[in-house]
Amino acid sequence: MTDHAAHDHAVGLQDGAMASLLDGPPTLVTAGVELFESTLRDQGAEVVSVDWRPPVDGLSDELTRIAADPRTQTANATALERIVAAEPRWVGITTAGDAVGIERGQFLHAGPPITWERASGPMRGALIAAMLYEGMADTPEQAAAIGEAGELELAPCHSRGAVGPMAGVVSPSMPMFAIRNEAFGNTAYCTLNEGLGKVLRYGAYGREVIDRLRWMQKVLGPAMDAAVSQLGSLDVRAIIVQAMQMGDELHNRNRAASALLVREVVPPLLEAGIASSHLADVVRFINGNEHFFLNLGMPAAKSALDPARDLPGSSVVVAMARNGTDFGIQTSGTGDRWFTAPASVPDGLFLGDYGPEDANPDIGDSTITETGGMGGFAMAAAPAIVRFVGGQAADALHATRSMYAIALGEHPHFQIPILEFRGTPVGIDVTRIVRTGIVPAVNTGIAGKVPGTGQVGAGLVTPPMEVFTAAVRALAEAAESP
Repeated sequence: MTDHAAHDHAVGLQDGAMASLLDGPPTLVTAGVELFESTLRDQGAEVVSVDWRPPVDGLSDELTRIAADPRTQTANATALERIVAAEPRWVGITTAGDAVGIERGQFLHAGPPITWERASGPMRGALIAAMLYEGMADTPEQAAAIGEAGELELAPCHSRGAVGPMAGVVSPSMPMFAIRNEAFGNTAYCTLNEGLGKVLRYGAYGREVIDRLRWMQKVLGPAMDAAVSQLGSLDVRAIIVQAMQMGDELHNRNRAASALLVREVVPPLLEAGIASSHLADVVRFINGNEHFFLNLGMPAAKSALDPARDLPGSSVVVAMARNGTDFGIQTSGTGDRWFTAPASVPDGLFLGDYGPEDANPDIGDSTITETGGMGGFAMAAAPAIVRFVGGQAADALHATRSMYAIALGEHPHFQIPILEFRGTPVGIDVTRIVRTGIVPAVNTGIAGKVPGTGQVGAGLVTPPMEVFTAAVRALAEAAESP
């Protein structure tokens, strides 16, 4: 074919393609500003809208390096498989000293590492309560002086295979739930739930707080241990599955799960030979505490996430936690490293005369529930939660639906009836967060910022994007070339 013939042939192909393109009404694709789509639709055009936006902080190169890492896809698939395969069972009650290896003067706390100097009001209040409970001080002032003198050894709960709600302070004498993941053989721990109001985890340290803690150590803990010994063990995942289909999201709504737990433990309590006066007090306490199950659900999630740790190349979030000062995350591919940014104050409903000015920034390890596919990720299962945290029922549906965009998969066991039993989003991927600009949905209690205040409300909180972008940068630096 001559040059002229080749040119004529190419032009003919172009003309044919153009004619084909203009044969019939065009279909247009839009991305970005909604005005483009609506204007075209108003003119009768057929429009396909693509929900695309540029990556946060211009991290395109970093996201490309992570995507090209030959380890990432397999590592993420492994992490997701391990999370959803977890079989958490309550196997006993143990002391914190035995469970996590702390001694007098050593305390665990929620969130990433913190010092007394940087600790928020509720964190200091909880540490004061723990010192009074352990007999390290006779007055709050003496306890505060010990903290100010730097005589406390503090470590995150997550560093010892544990989790703690709100301030999450754990001292050696406290009884703890032991939750064993039968699928992988690891165990996670959490203290027993004190109830609502003025309690240690919200930073209160009055006499009623200390008396309750000591009763939990002497009566409640041994009774619960006797019950689970009678049972052999208790399937925690089965309770979560059933409770989610009964309207719980397993973070701020545990009404069904706690009721199901009572049904399971009362018969073995009756068979355990516990003194009748103690038995009545124990049943009355757990039956009157709608959040009692939270402290089993949290370590159940922790036990599910820990086997997904330390997979090189994985961008899966294995912990989200707050200490009242910082919000932090850990990812599978970056080991024990914390990525932190200032915690924000939750937006929600307040108790009594309390208001936003009384609220402390976000605090607690309870975001392990969201990390495991519960809590804010399961809000569609619990539309009634909005009466506790604010908003409308439609907001609960939207919260869950939006989380599918940042999750690697759907939980095969945690299913939501109103979404046709679709599994909850699970396997938070930091690269998807940075690509979409969507951060995890979190609902939470609100602690008073003044030590000793206790709970002042509940609401929703927006995690800082900075922690996710920092994790992406670290993963990109560690990425291998294909």
